[in-house]
Amino acid sequence: MAQQHLDPTDPAARAVTGDALGGYLRAQATEFLRALRLHRENGGGAANGSAESVDAARALRRSARRISASLHTFRPLLDTDWSEAIRPELAWLSGTLAMEHAYAGRLERLLLALHRLSGATVLPAQLGTSDVGGAGAGAGSAEVASGPPAAAPTPERGNLTVGAAKAGALLERQLTLARTRAHSTALQALGSSRFHAVADNIAVLASEVPLTSAAATADLCPLATAAEERLTDAVAALPLVTAGHPYNAEALIHGLSPDPAPHPQDAPWHQVRLLLRLHRYAREVLHGDNSPVDVRLLAAGQALNRHRDASEAAAAAAQAARTPRIAPATAYALGVLHADQRHEVEAARFAFQQSWQMQTVGTP
Repeated sequence: MAQQHLDPTDPAARAVTGDALGGYLRAQATEFLRALRLHRENGGGAANGSAESVDAARALRRSARRISASLHTFRPLLDTDWSEAIRPELAWLSGTLAMEHAYAGRLERLLLALHRLSGATVLPAQLGTSDVGGAGAGAGSAEVASGPPAAAPTPERGNLTVGAAKAGALLERQLTLARTRAHSTALQALGSSRFHAVADNIAVLASEVPLTSAAATADLCPLATAAEERLTDAVAALPLVTAGHPYNAEALIHGLSPDPAPHPQDAPWHQVRLLLRLHRYAREVLHGDNSPVDVRLLAAGQALNRHRDASEAAAAAAQAARTPRIAPATAYALGVLHADQRHEVEAARFAFQQSWQMQTVGTP
C-alpha cells in the first residue's frame, strides 16, 4: 500500500515550519474560546442545556482534542514544561465532556438493536415501561417479573420479544442515570477552578504559542511522518485475519463471562483509532485549510468509530445482564443483544480492513 508523504524531490514541495504549527494552535485556541462563550450564552450551566449549548460543548471537545494532539505530535518544538502540563488537562476536559453524549448514543444504539432483533412494532423501552417499576428505580435494582408485553410477538421471536421489553427498560434506567450523572459531572467540571486554569492557558495560547527557538526553521514533516508510521505499525499488528471472519467466538465468550473488565481484543483497535486521529490532525497542521480529503482515512475512521460504539454497547448489555435477580427472559434478551453488538464489532473490523487496503484516488 502506497504511503502518502510530502515528496522532498517535488519542486513544488515546501518545508512546513513552526509558523504553521503556531497558526494552527492559535486558530484552535480561538475556536475553543468562541465555543466556551457560546456555551455560556446558551444556558450551558443549566440542568438541561439547549441544543446550542450541546453544539458548543461538542466544539469545545473538538478544539481541545486538536490542541492536545498537536502538542503530542510536535512536542519537540514546544516548551516542554508548558505542553506536558496542559496536555493531561485537555484530555481530562475532552473526556469529561464526551461522556454524556456517549451514554445517550449507547442507549439509542441498544434500544434500536433490541427493536430490530425482537421484531416489535414499538421500541422495547416503550413496551416495558410499566413492567419495571417506573423510571425512578435505581440503575442496579432488580426488575419485577410481571406479565408479557402488550405487543404480539412473532412465533420465532416470542421469547426474545418478551425479554426485550424489560431489557430495554433496564438499559434505559441504567444508561439514563449514567447520562444524568455525566451531565452533572460536566457542569461541575466547567465551573471548577481546574477548568478555569485550562481556559486561561488556552486564552494565552490564542495570542502566544510557546514554540522553541528552533521551531522557526524546523520542518514539521518528519514529526508528522513519525505519527503516520506509528499508525501504520499499529495497524500492521492488528489481527486482520481474525477480522475477516464473520463470527469470532472468542470475542463472544469473553463478553459473557463474569469478568467486567474491558474486552482484551478491543484495546489494540481503540489504540489504532487514537493514532488515526493523531495522523489526521497532523495532516491538518501541515496543509491548513487546504488539507485534502483522504477517502481511505475517512472510511477507516468511520469504521473504527463504529467499532468503539459497538464494543461499548456490548459491554453495557453485558453489565445489565449482571443485574441481580432479573428474569430469565430478560437475561436471554440481553445475551442476544450482547452477541449482536459483538457481531457489529467484527463487522466494523472487517470494514476497517477493507477501507485501509483501499487505494486513495490519485495516489501513485
